[in-house]
Amino acid sequence: MTRPSPAAGGGCDPVTAVILAAGHSRRMGQRNKLLLPIDDTPMIQHVALAVLASRADPVIVVTGFEGVAVRAALAGLKLVLADNPCPDKGLSSSLRIGLSALPADCAATLVCLGDMPRVGAVHIDALVAAFQQHGEEPICVPTYGGRRGNPVLWPVRLFGEIKALTGDAGARALLARYADQVLAVAMADSAVLVDVDTPGCLGQLGTPTDAV
Repeated sequence: MTRPSPAAGGGCDPVTAVILAAGHSRRMGQRNKLLLPIDDTPMIQHVALAVLASRADPVIVVTGFEGVAVRAALAGLKLVLADNPCPDKGLSSSLRIGLSALPADCAATLVCLGDMPRVGAVHIDALVAAFQQHGEEPICVPTYGGRRGNPVLWPVRLFGEIKALTGDAGARALLARYADQVLAVAMADSAVLVDVDTPGCLGQLGTPTDAV
């Protein structure tokens, strides 16, 4: 499925966002990576501010591991906070909690990762526009250089299947199951491919790894 031209469609169905911020980030070391400073701002705050600056509304943040500290890093922001009491059950448990917190009238949601601080409102808005301009409620996936990235925009008709997922793989299996319904949205830069899993990834962002 290809992306429509900007003149196509023109719908304005409400699109929401869920930021996943409940994991233990064990590959990073001794500290919660979401609280590490990126340009003097906690990583999770970078992500939240980018989503809040976009067309997605409302924005749900699912917290879990060190939830008190993560919520403190987000204090004062216009977010809906949802707690995952069992983050060890995997990414799917956070997806269920996030989707359950969304308003009933939303048409789609962006599933955003809390460890992608270079994703900006421009990337998110490109996905929202692609969804709203397309008449078939596609799954919108950002790409750069032919590679798929995140966040992914999911239409409401698939929420039930996402909630039925188990384990830590997230909704990746549904991309294969509904391959003919995936709309690739090309991005102008590689931000949608950059997630921070290890100290090496952190160093590539220009942040000293001794912060870990």
